[in-house]
Amino acid sequence: MQSNAKQTPLTCIGHTRPVVDLHFSSFTYTGDFFLISACKDSIPILRRGNTGDWVGSFQGHKGAVWSARLSRDATVSVTGSADFTAKCWNNLTGEITATLEHKHVVRCVDLTSDARCVLTAGYEKVVRMFDLRAPTEAVKVLTACDNEIKTALLDGEHGLVFAGDGNKLCVWDLRTSQQVSSRGFDADVTSLRFSWDRKHILCTEGKSVHFYNALTSALEKSYVTEIPTSTASLHPKNDRFVVGGSSDLWVRVYDWKTGEEKEVYKGHHGPIHCVSYSPDGHLYATGSEDGTVRLWQSEPGIAYGLWEKHKGATASEMKKAYFKLARDRHPDTSMDPNS
Repeated sequence: MQSNAKQTPLTCIGHTRPVVDLHFSSFTYTGDFFLISACKDSIPILRRGNTGDWVGSFQGHKGAVWSARLSRDATVSVTGSADFTAKCWNNLTGEITATLEHKHVVRCVDLTSDARCVLTAGYEKVVRMFDLRAPTEAVKVLTACDNEIKTALLDGEHGLVFAGDGNKLCVWDLRTSQQVSSRGFDADVTSLRFSWDRKHILCTEGKSVHFYNALTSALEKSYVTEIPTSTASLHPKNDRFVVGGSSDLWVRVYDWKTGEEKEVYKGHHGPIHCVSYSPDGHLYATGSEDGTVRLWQSEPGIAYGLWEKHKGATASEMKKAYFKLARDRHPDTSMDPNS
């Protein structure tokens, strides 16, 4: 059963190539939250989470940036790149605070909650953990991988690492550096993501979305969709989840209890590589092969962010208002609101 609600997504300009990863911070001490996006143009972008307003661009990588993560308080970013490095950034100054050298492409990164330790993985088929207080050498190296690692998660509180090793979801115990479980699938794992309460891990592979208990790794729910899934995110209220597809231009929202498809929206002009709900649950962000980040309302039509400023406006009016704001702040932009 699909919703007929009118959805007016906001398009965040700035990237010039496919957007392959994005991540929201938690709430900062001011009550704000932020969004970082990783792109093949080599320049991650930091934005305000509720409006998509540009905050800053991180320049320093010399290859595509495949992964980006924010600390919970949004003061630290970590990025992984095709230039064989992961970089840590001070978000207040935009300066690089550490460069972690690798021997091959870094496809995924993650941070502990205190932003002291960084996880990296990629084409070397190993998972590394660095302590940012002394980042010259990895403090942990997990080597029991058979394939390039394209997605991984770090649970620093419980000492666990989750990684997509080809068509397997593997779990390591950091205390022993040993692999403690492995689950096989018919297709390769395309994404792993924590729920906002960090009680669940969402795993996408083939046309399926699986929900695992983050502490025991037990499978709690599994749904088969109509599309090859590339990414999924669970709403903070744990009542719905959004899915993007590797060969589909549509954003799809499903009921978490039943797996029923509730909403379908079109806005992107290329496959959707990444999705994430915001910490307040009012919106979700999507990144696409078309080089854009789009923000979508969880409850279309309510007053929130830029939607509050232009409540009642048509989609065309919303689009023109957003591009006017972008031009006011970045006069050199060449984006056409009529395109």
